[in-house]
Amino acid sequence: MEELLRMLELSSQGFHCSQILIRLGLDAQGKQNSDLVRAMEGLAGGVGFCGDICGALTGGACLLALYSGRGLPEEEPDPRLNLMIPELYEWFSEEFAGCYGGIHCSQILNDSPANQKARCPGIVTKTYDRVKSILTDHGFDLSEGK
Repeated sequence: MEELLRMLELSSQGFHCSQILIRLGLDAQGKQNSDLVRAMEGLAGGVGFCGDICGALTGGACLLALYSGRGLPEEEPDPRLNLMIPELYEWFSEEFAGCYGGIHCSQILNDSPANQKARCPGIVTKTYDRVKSILTDHGFDLSEGK
């Protein structure tokens, strides 16, 4: 319930799906990173509001990478990342493509701004829950970063 309220708060502040997901991950780790949140806006609305792949899916993939990606030259890549992203992609496709005719924002929204308010909160919530489940299943502690 607390996470849902946080999502609603971030949405009311004008943040988009991909930004909300990364903010929730940063919150869980007790971190702030406005540069990262700013960069995530490039995924919103289907890659910069082009209507392409849903920002909840791409944002979810980025959230998985926040926990398992490589960020410094001395870090080793975590092989679990290349297992987790396809798992998220397959789940997302199964969960939403049938309902909305695909996984692109243009398909999900069906070119109706009203659909954004009706559909996106549920998609972001379910995606965040799935990302948390994937991370936990692969041995990550959500309160700890890399």
